[in-house]
Amino acid sequence: MKSSFFPTALAALALSFGLNAQAADPVKVGLALDLSGPFAVGGAEARDAINLAIKLLDNKLGGYPAEFIQADTAGSPDQARQIAQRFVQRDKIDFFTGPVPSNIALAVGPVLFGAQVPYISSNPGPSQYAGEQCNPYFFGLSYQNDTWDEAAGQWASDQKVKSAFLIAPNYPAGRDHLGGFKRTYKGEIVAEVYGKVGQLDYAAELAQIRAAKPAAVFFFLPGAMGINFIKQFVAAGLSKDVRLITGPASAEEDTIAAVGEPILGLYSTSPWSHDLPNAANQKFVSEFRKAYGRYPTFYAAHAYEAIMAIDAAVKDVKGKVGDKDAVLKALKAANFASIKGSFKYGNNQFPIQDYYLRVIEKNKDGVLTNKTLSTPLKAYRDAYYTRCKM
Repeated sequence: MKSSFFPTALAALALSFGLNAQAADPVKVGLALDLSGPFAVGGAEARDAINLAIKLLDNKLGGYPAEFIQADTAGSPDQARQIAQRFVQRDKIDFFTGPVPSNIALAVGPVLFGAQVPYISSNPGPSQYAGEQCNPYFFGLSYQNDTWDEAAGQWASDQKVKSAFLIAPNYPAGRDHLGGFKRTYKGEIVAEVYGKVGQLDYAAELAQIRAAKPAAVFFFLPGAMGINFIKQFVAAGLSKDVRLITGPASAEEDTIAAVGEPILGLYSTSPWSHDLPNAANQKFVSEFRKAYGRYPTFYAAHAYEAIMAIDAAVKDVKGKVGDKDAVLKALKAANFASIKGSFKYGNNQFPIQDYYLRVIEKNKDGVLTNKTLSTPLKAYRDAYYTRCKM
C-alpha cells in the first residue's frame, strides 16, 4: 500500500505545485508608447489612461497577476520594431498595445504576428490590416483610419458644403484619412495637399486655401501639427469664411487647451466623445478626471479600452493565455462594456460602431469642450472588410 500510495501522492503534489507555479506566472503585456517624438501628445494620453486602467484593475488582468512592460518608441518605426522584437524574444509577452501612428503599427505587425502575439490597437487602424493584410492576431479596437473621415464627408454632404480643401501629413494614416473623406463627400475637392510629418509652419498651405476659396477645409493633422494649423488658420482670418472640419486627432482636450478660444466652432467626427451617456464611459471619464484633473482625449479612451478588452479576454480563458485559439476567440467576442456604446467586430476584426458629430463650444461652466450633436453614421463598418479573407 505504501509503495503504491507514495508515488501517487508525490505525483499529485508535483502536479499541484506545477499548477500553482503556472498560475503565479503573470500575464505579460507589452506597451510600446510614443512618449517622445511627433506623436508624444497622444502617447502621453495613452500612457495615463493605461496606468488608470491598471490601477482600477488592481494590477491584474481577468483577476490574474499581470506585468505591464513599457517602452518609448519615440515615434520611430525602426525603434518600435526593435522594441517589439525585445518584447517577444526577451520578455515573452502575451499581448501588445500602445502605439499611436499607423506607420508604427505596420512596422511592428509582422514581428507580433510571426510570434502569435495578439496586437490590440488602441489607436491606428491602417487600411492594409483592414483589407488584404488582415490578420487573426490584429484587433483594430479603436477604428479603421478612414471611418471618422467618412462620417465627416457624409455630414458635409448632408450640410450641402459645396467645396472642400483637404490637408494631411504624408504618411499612411494621412492618406487613409483623406481617402475616407473623399469616399463619402459629394461636393468638389478643390485641392488635396500632403505636408511633412511634424510640420509646424503652414503659411504656404494657408495661401493656397485663400486662393482656392473653399467652403470648408477638412484636415487630419494630429498633435502639434493640428495645434499650429488651427492657430495660423484663425490668425490669417480664414475662419470668417471657411468652415473647419476634422476628426478627434485635432479636436480633443489637448488641442483645445493649446489653442484656446480660436478653436470655438470647430466641427469634428469621432467614434467616441467624453459626453456619451453610457455607464462605462461615465465611469471612465469620472475616474480619469479624478486622477488627472482634465477630460480624457480619444487617445486615452481607446488605450483604456484596450486594457479592458485584454482584461475581459484573460477572464474568459481563465488565465490560460498560452491557448492561442481560445485567446483569439475571447478577444473577438469583445465581452466588455464599451465606452463607445454599441460595439462589435466585423470579419476583419475592426469595429462595427457609431460615429458622432461634435462641435467645440463653452459648456455651462464656461469651459471649452466638445458637445455631441448627432450620429452621421450608425453601426458603420469600414470600406475594406470585403478584401479581408478571414
